[in-house]
Amino acid sequence: MRPSTCVNLLRRSIRPLPTALQSFGIFIPSQVRNCVSCEPVERQRQAPPASSNQPATGKGLPPDHRTIATAQQLLTTSHYSPGSPLFLPHGTRIYNKLVEFLRSQYVVHGFQEVLSPNIYKRSLWQISGHWENYKEDMFEVTGRGASGVKDEDMVEGQEEYGLKPMNCPGHCLMFKATGGGRSLRDLPVRYADFSPLHRNENSGSLSGLTRVRRFHQDDGHIFCRPAQIAQEISSTLQFIETTYKVFHLPNPELVLSTRPKNYIGDLEEWDRAEAALKQSLDASGQPWSLNEGDGAFYGPKIDIMIEDSDGKKHQTATIQLDFQLPRRFGLEYLAPAPASEQKGIVSEDPMGLSESGYVTPVLIHRAIMGSLERFMALLIEHYDGKWPFWLSPRQAIVIPVAMTDEIVEYAQAVQDTVSGVIRKGSIVGVRGNGHPQPMGRRTFHVDIDTSTNSLSKKIRAAKTNKYNHIIVVGERNVKAKTVNVDTAAAPNYIKVANGLGTQMPKSIEMTPEEVYNHFVDLEDRYA
Repeated sequence: MRPSTCVNLLRRSIRPLPTALQSFGIFIPSQVRNCVSCEPVERQRQAPPASSNQPATGKGLPPDHRTIATAQQLLTTSHYSPGSPLFLPHGTRIYNKLVEFLRSQYVVHGFQEVLSPNIYKRSLWQISGHWENYKEDMFEVTGRGASGVKDEDMVEGQEEYGLKPMNCPGHCLMFKATGGGRSLRDLPVRYADFSPLHRNENSGSLSGLTRVRRFHQDDGHIFCRPAQIAQEISSTLQFIETTYKVFHLPNPELVLSTRPKNYIGDLEEWDRAEAALKQSLDASGQPWSLNEGDGAFYGPKIDIMIEDSDGKKHQTATIQLDFQLPRRFGLEYLAPAPASEQKGIVSEDPMGLSESGYVTPVLIHRAIMGSLERFMALLIEHYDGKWPFWLSPRQAIVIPVAMTDEIVEYAQAVQDTVSGVIRKGSIVGVRGNGHPQPMGRRTFHVDIDTSTNSLSKKIRAAKTNKYNHIIVVGERNVKAKTVNVDTAAAPNYIKVANGLGTQMPKSIEMTPEEVYNHFVDLEDRYA
């Protein structure tokens, strides 16, 4: 059966209810993963008690990301590396999709991705101020030293290093190294970085993905003119709003934190910065609240909070203004009327414009998802293990009705076609034929069940494992060059939305090419 209405039914993925096996830990504390302020949030919530046979969502209990992640084989942990999740293939697929999504948006928002070292000498952290203010939460490393300049303070002849807890000092080095002759027309400069970060959290607070020692942040730093602050903040807020709508997350809470008592810098500079943030928040059209006196010592900030399945608030995105780090690293650009430029005033005075000088840029720390590990935890609980197709670690499975050579061979060919693998003259079922897969070719996670189990057991196992699409092939499909896509598990709301009530057929017949094009359409729409 292949009417257009039936094809449209596949615009929604098949996502049966979840089960689970066990959980990762005892507590799920929320934690701020800010770029520089590194301010922990002390709110914690009690997780459901761990059990080897406890379901992901018991009656009256909210979803728990640790239980669901175990059941879906997304990740594991080891006492050999506490607080550092080991992502299994299916969990890595989700992580990579999040990064892929962000990279696609970076093109729109003008970010350039960079790579930076994991360790730096103690002297760099002294320049940035982290050695003085954040040393206890850093992992210290000693090295034998290398040719070049040695630090004065050494431990038994070895230089001291620190594993980076954030990327901003490294990005300042990049800006300075490429800043020769940079003028105001070269700003803003936007760097993005997915490098792993390490923070020496207390072992008793480690749990699941919400509080870890090794994590990845969608870290971004914008070096801009003071006059560009409002524009860059507005663009970042739009980026955050667009992203959260894609994931169908609940409306986030925006909180503006203003000048604290221990602030450093010029009062007039703070007033201008806070005014620019308020202007951007008002222009966003989103509700926001004021948290007076809770800004970082170096600048005001906007924190984005969302609720987890238990109703607890977690910070995800953050936007922070920083006037001090650019000064510490001696960052500058050339501009006319430098005194006005430093105040964010676009001068029209001919006398002032005739004079040029160096100006210190403003640094905006921003994260859209924040810690990708913690964002994944929130998504796991938000979806309750029922992933949308584009983000799903198990997008489809091909199930042969019988294990004859003819049907199995055709099923393997279907797997290749539906997953987007291009075979040119290779043996069926054998991938790798000397022809590289084209870059940019859409590919999907499609498995095949060639076990000797009965068809009903295979389908039941596929539903238990949360495959979005179950593709069945039999002798008739071999002759017709088609497949049957199982729709029996589609929720009733999908059937009603397509005007068929509950009279939807149990399967839809399509060609493998039609299934592939349907998958492309789903991914294009983040469905």
